[in-house]
Amino acid sequence: MIQRIQTIYLFLAAILMAMTLLMPLATFAYDDHESVLSAFGITAATGDYTAPIFYCLTALLILPTLLPIVIIFLYKKRLLQIRLCVSEIILLLGSLAFIGVFCWRFYDRIASLAKTEVLFSLGWAAFMPIIAIILVYLAIRGIAKDEALVRSLDRIR
Repeated sequence: MIQRIQTIYLFLAAILMAMTLLMPLATFAYDDHESVLSAFGITAATGDYTAPIFYCLTALLILPTLLPIVIIFLYKKRLLQIRLCVSEIILLLGSLAFIGVFCWRFYDRIASLAKTEVLFSLGWAAFMPIIAIILVYLAIRGIAKDEALVRSLDRIR
């Protein structure tokens, strides 16, 4: 289980998504204020803001964090692993879209309220799902190679 390269890929994907949960996604600077968008809400100079919609973002980032760990322990069921990896990629694409929508909506809201220009910068955490997608794809390739090897050995018997 541990010696397989796809296990390392999946473990790294889980670590990257855990970092996405903990690091800021975007920073907005305006009128001598700075607001930080994270997975759990918005931290501004006026206080923290958490809405029920942030629970969706948090859940959409927690699921791709935990799913690779589950996939690692299903090493005897390779076809199920491949299916779960595909669903992981779909979750990661959804989280990327959700992060983009949150950044765009929050930027529009600040731009309409602020009297000056709003400086927007994405954090490293916003790009972690892209790297995780690549790692999960590499894990799918490794799992498929293992499945092909097992099937070829079954033919020999």
